[in-house]
Amino acid sequence: MSDTAVLLTRVNAVLAETIKVNAERWGSLQSDLEVIFQHIESLVLGGGKRLRPQFAHWGWVAAGGDPMSQQSPRIGAGIELLHVAALFHDDVIDDAATRRGTPATHRALADLHHAEQWSGESRRHGEGSAILIGDFTYVLSDSLMDELSLAARIIWHDLRMEMNIGQYLDVVGSARRTRDEHEAELICRMKSAKYTVERPLHLGAVAANAERGESLMPMFSTYGLAVGDAFQMRDDILGAFGDSAVTGKPVGGDFREGKPTPLLARACAMANSEDLVVLQKVGQTDLTDEDISRIQQAVIRTGALAAIEQRITSLHDDAVRALNRSHMQGDSYDALVHLADVVTQRTL
Repeated sequence: MSDTAVLLTRVNAVLAETIKVNAERWGSLQSDLEVIFQHIESLVLGGGKRLRPQFAHWGWVAAGGDPMSQQSPRIGAGIELLHVAALFHDDVIDDAATRRGTPATHRALADLHHAEQWSGESRRHGEGSAILIGDFTYVLSDSLMDELSLAARIIWHDLRMEMNIGQYLDVVGSARRTRDEHEAELICRMKSAKYTVERPLHLGAVAANAERGESLMPMFSTYGLAVGDAFQMRDDILGAFGDSAVTGKPVGGDFREGKPTPLLARACAMANSEDLVVLQKVGQTDLTDEDISRIQQAVIRTGALAAIEQRITSLHDDAVRALNRSHMQGDSYDALVHLADVVTQRTL
């Protein structure tokens, strides 16, 4: 079994045990509480690339942490639960119909409300319940960080704050129909790059050894922000052009939601007057599949898709160059080079 497979098995074991223990403790209070942990379990254990736990683990190893320590998979599981908490909330914010090919939690619970003929509005019940389930998951994530040092907890707090800042800027940017490249790149960095790559690396390294970890932070920032930006840009491409059967999301979902992505900002900056008219439809609530196809073709014609692909390649190369093997312990150098490849070349 590879090092990655071993790590993911250990992280998944922590996740499963955490959910099981809390489901037994709190679900016993009242049967209605069981649905909370059913939805958490479904989303947490039903898929996911576990990229954040991997980056945290290799930050831990790079700073001299024992690869088989019990603390590393707990940190990874905590970050993964935080990510899932954000997914519950994000699906409500975007009114997403599906998540990983199945009905999003707020939609499923709205359908349950309707089927049971409960009082009130089904939509509000589903959205409110999903927000609260996200909050439960948020608390579970923090419970796995109890053993962190003060220095590591400061990074953990920053990670969570930056993630929420990014989400808020994304909401505001969508509402304002932001098409400025600088703003789009800032949102890209805050909503994903930092909490996906840079901060997990920082957290793992400082948790393993505060002094060594802090010395590695500048290198990990250069690497992590480049890989993280590339990760989000790849995500934007998949959100705009990805196959829904593979991604589990509707085709052109980001165009329907009017997401302020670097891809869209670059397309608007490079568009001629004819293509700009098409691109101005992005974010309209009544877009048809034909409209989405026209927007996709406009993005391609402007050269924005090719430009972002080139940018992803450049960021990958910058990230790999930033790593200094001599400063890193264990197999962390090779692992992070491999992860840079995985993140920038992924198809889902």
